[in-house]
Amino acid sequence: MVQNARSRTVLAMYSAADDIQCHRVRLVLAAKGVTYDLVQVDPAKPPQDLIDLNPYGSLPTLVDRELTLYDTSVICEYLDERYPHPPLMPIDPLSRARLRLAAVRIERDWLPEVEHIRAGGRPADTARKHLREHLLGALPLFKASKFFLNPEMSLADCLVAPVVWRLPALGVDLGREGKPILDYGERLFHSQGYTRSLTPDEKALRMP
Repeated sequence: MVQNARSRTVLAMYSAADDIQCHRVRLVLAAKGVTYDLVQVDPAKPPQDLIDLNPYGSLPTLVDRELTLYDTSVICEYLDERYPHPPLMPIDPLSRARLRLAAVRIERDWLPEVEHIRAGGRPADTARKHLREHLLGALPLFKASKFFLNPEMSLADCLVAPVVWRLPALGVDLGREGKPILDYGERLFHSQGYTRSLTPDEKALRMP
């Protein structure tokens, strides 16, 4: 029997085993060092308790006692404010707006291509080409700072890094031109927080 999410004394996160948006939230939680209960869900068969909590039955869904959140950006910003250390958003409004806008672009431009690739078939090859173009088009943003658009790790990295992690499994080769992106990924992938954010399915994406 699954424990009722609202009766838990710690956060509960409903997550798919391999999903960029779910991984994004898990990476925020790992960066904050927050203890939480992970409830792994098959997106095709959402359990009744998730449907009771979230009218869309969507993932990720975060439950903090009486509060239920199910928009990924809302979840991430809530966690950053709820657990302020280390901060994952810059202090000044201009930098915050730039990071938010970058996340919107990634969600609208990159993530649909990932879904097309995973769906397979003839459209997957076109999607690989488009995703590669989007990533290489963002090279100046990867080069501007140690992290994505920021000298310190931010909420933007929690979205970008899961995409870069999946590139080999998606069959997307950035070539020599994309080395700054791959180097960026390696800086994040070797951190303890990043390792904690991975499910076994996601770890297997890069198994030799």
